[in-house]
Amino acid sequence: MTANDLSIVHAADATARFSDRVADYVRYRPDYPPALLDWLHGELGVTPDWRVADIGAGTGISSKMFLDAGHEVIAVEPNAAMREAAVAWLGGNPRFRAMDGRADATGLPDASVDLVISAQAFHWFDPETARKEFRRILRPRRLAAIWWNSRRLAGTRFLEGYETLLQRYGTDYAKVAERYADDDSMRAWFGDGLRGAARFPHRQRLDFDGLRGRLLSSSYTPKAGDPDHEPMLRALHDLFDATAVDGTVSMDYDTRVFAGEFA
Repeated sequence: MTANDLSIVHAADATARFSDRVADYVRYRPDYPPALLDWLHGELGVTPDWRVADIGAGTGISSKMFLDAGHEVIAVEPNAAMREAAVAWLGGNPRFRAMDGRADATGLPDASVDLVISAQAFHWFDPETARKEFRRILRPRRLAAIWWNSRRLAGTRFLEGYETLLQRYGTDYAKVAERYADDDSMRAWFGDGLRGAARFPHRQRLDFDGLRGRLLSSSYTPKAGDPDHEPMLRALHDLFDATAVDGTVSMDYDTRVFAGEFA
C-alpha cells in the first residue's frame, strides 16, 4: 500500500467515524469562545463582508459563529449525516449553504472566498494537500484560520480523572490525540505567511447527562454493544459523583488559533 493509499484510507475513516454520533455531537460538543472571533475581526482585520469557507464544518458549530457575526458561510463537509445536521440547524439562514467536499477537494471555485476556516477538523487533513487547496480557493491576500479546543488534561480532579478514563477505555484515543498539531508545526505550516497566533480559555459546565453525551460524541469511545461500553459509563458516573460541584463538572479547554495567508 502506497502513502497515497494510506491517505485515502485515513480520509475515509475520518469521514465515516462520526456518522452514528451526530446527535451527541450536535447537543454536547463545545462551541468556541467569542474572544476568538473578536481577535480575527480586531487584530487581523477580518470584516463581516468576507465570505467564509468552513472546511470540515461538521454540524455547523463554527459556521454559526460566523453567521451570527454577519458573514456569508459555505460549509464544506464530507460526512452526509453531519452535513444534514448543519443544514437542519442553519439552513434557514440565507447566508448559509452546505456542500459535499473535502479539505483536498472542496469543490469551490478558484479565488472565491476571503477566509478559510477549519475548527477542530484540521488534524484529520493531509496538511500539504489542504494547504494547496486553501491557497487555490482564497482570494489574494486573504486569510486561513485554523483552531481547535485543546482539552486540559490536568489541573482538577475531574480533568485528571477524565483523562485516565479515556486512556483506559478509548478504542484508539492515543492515536487520535497524536494527530493534533503542536504550535511549532502550525507555525511551520503557515511559514512566512503566518499573521498571528493566540490562545483563549474556554469552558463547558456539564451535568451528568451532558458529560455522558460529551463522552459519547468522541469517535474513540466504545459504542453500545462493545464490552467496554457499560463499564466506561459506570466509571464516568463514579467520576462525576466524586468531583461534581453543585451538580456539574467543568470541562476546561484552551482554544488555540493560528491565522495567515499563502503566497
